[in-house]
Amino acid sequence: MEITFLGTGSAMPTGERYQTGLVVERDDRRVLVDCGSGVLHRLQQSSIGYENVSTVLLTHHHLDHVSDLMPLLKARWLAGEEFLEIVGPSGTKSLVDDLLEVHDYLEGRIDLRIREVGAHEFEVAGFEVEGYETRHSLPCLAYRFGDEFTFSGDSEAFEGLANFADGCEVLLHDCSFPDEVDVDNHPTPTQLGEALAGSGADVGTVYLTHLYPHTEGRHEEMLSSIEAVYDGDVRFADDLRTVEL
Repeated sequence: MEITFLGTGSAMPTGERYQTGLVVERDDRRVLVDCGSGVLHRLQQSSIGYENVSTVLLTHHHLDHVSDLMPLLKARWLAGEEFLEIVGPSGTKSLVDDLLEVHDYLEGRIDLRIREVGAHEFEVAGFEVEGYETRHSLPCLAYRFGDEFTFSGDSEAFEGLANFADGCEVLLHDCSFPDEVDVDNHPTPTQLGEALAGSGADVGTVYLTHLYPHTEGRHEEMLSSIEAVYDGDVRFADDLRTVEL
């Protein structure tokens, strides 16, 4: 399995990190998880390409996770691709229907299939996936791909989510702000470290993502905050980094 981080930023641009998106690949199977602003460009900057992504799996419906959905649909139509599947939590069909009502010239251009999933096991693009409800300001799902990879989606840090990733080689986890920022619905480094340590979960490597501009120049400090309470392998994710599992 390969995980390519396409966008590791947030709703506030840094100029270096695009909004949330990543690709999970195994052999000739691939799924794009989230599709925030800039993800379409990152697909072309990577070796993947938007022509080769026919399934999108959404964690939730905040703008920085869905804003490139219609650009992706249009690009695939113009490239002669005929199919796109969009999978996500409850409300995904209403979201896409509303987007197509605004951009009505895209209606019927390709075979568009929409499926809603929840906190349970399901299959998507040939992968066996399990969903888990996170703690965010909108209903949001974390996703686990076997014993290899878990993506937290947007969430506060809590032991239940850490335990959801127990046994995985890689956990990609929201860590949006440094410690002094008072924030709900996203974790700070100390909060994340305490949740990971308190859970006792065995995770190979934790990558930090969904990084706001507040974190720029603070990476070593943030890692030190986590290391003060958690002794696992923690690193920062970067756009266009590929991790082989």
